[in-house]
Amino acid sequence: MDVRQPLQLLAGLSPTQFMRQHWHKKPLLVRQAIPGFKPPVPRAALLQLAGREEVESRLVQHKDGQWLLRHGPFSRRSLPSLQTREWTVLVQGVDLHDDATHALMQQFAFVPQARLDDLMISYATDGGGVGPHFDSYDVFLLQALGRRRWRIGRQKNPTLIEGMPVKILAHFEPEEEYLLEPGDMLYLPPGWAHDGVAEGECMTYSIGFRSPERAGLAHEVLLRVAEAAADEDDAPIYRDPRQSAVATPGAIPAQLQQFAREAVQHALAQPGALERALGEALTEPKPNVWFEPSSSRGLFERVVLDRRTRMMYDDQHIFINGESYHAEGPDAELMQRLADERALPPQALAHASDEVLQTLSAWCDAGWAHA
Repeated sequence: MDVRQPLQLLAGLSPTQFMRQHWHKKPLLVRQAIPGFKPPVPRAALLQLAGREEVESRLVQHKDGQWLLRHGPFSRRSLPSLQTREWTVLVQGVDLHDDATHALMQQFAFVPQARLDDLMISYATDGGGVGPHFDSYDVFLLQALGRRRWRIGRQKNPTLIEGMPVKILAHFEPEEEYLLEPGDMLYLPPGWAHDGVAEGECMTYSIGFRSPERAGLAHEVLLRVAEAAADEDDAPIYRDPRQSAVATPGAIPAQLQQFAREAVQHALAQPGALERALGEALTEPKPNVWFEPSSSRGLFERVVLDRRTRMMYDDQHIFINGESYHAEGPDAELMQRLADERALPPQALAHASDEVLQTLSAWCDAGWAHA
């Protein structure tokens, strides 16, 4: 992608301009971001997805002045009728289950894959919504069917109404209001409060981005660093030949504390340990994701990553679905291209080494890619 090329998707801004002027800073309304947009997942198919065990779904309903929340899966009969007002079904990670939806997400590939999370689809009847709230992540709200009225504002008071099953702001302060029709899109940075209400039957596609919490990311990375350290041969064992007799046996020896501190520092000091652990954590598939093994037969006309595959890289490694590979030279460049473009054409594979072809064959056998 040429990040300097203006895009209709971004109201005529180039990705470079958008990231500099709007990303994490201020909203952007784009009329006809995708002209003539037709939802790749129609209502019936979406409600079928909401009925599957492996798909995360929720039903939010505003009834008699009360907010109700239920978690799926939902049979069609368990959902309100289409003539009932003020209910919404939200289906998470639709890009994992539909190729066209996954392809739609790739239009936002000017943001690092490490930040791209998933595409959620919300279907609502007239008056449906989830109430005024704010998110801790960036989101593009693409109108796919019908109309939705959005009110947005910089929220000064983050207090939520207590005792509610959904997070609803107690003092919502809208500053702007927009009515979105199919093909229109609204970008919102983290922390911007918003309230979207369907005007008639409505479907909205939400392209969301991951914003890892520091503590959670530290847990994931340190866990993988520790697992790598556990495989180390001839690791030192704690010894205390000079330990004296103690009258306070409950006290932890300072020498043992220092041994633990040095163990952690040693694990983190290994070349590439933190970077490798981070890449593996970022590409780990979600718990509800699995792959269907296939046979590549060793013949490649082209290779395409499966829509569920997460693939990234750094200067020394290739990461795919929670695993890491050391790579350098032409092989690394080829794998980096696959991570960026999610496919390799025949002319690129013609120059691949035997080692790369063997690796790609193994990925195809695992269902991570397809030949």
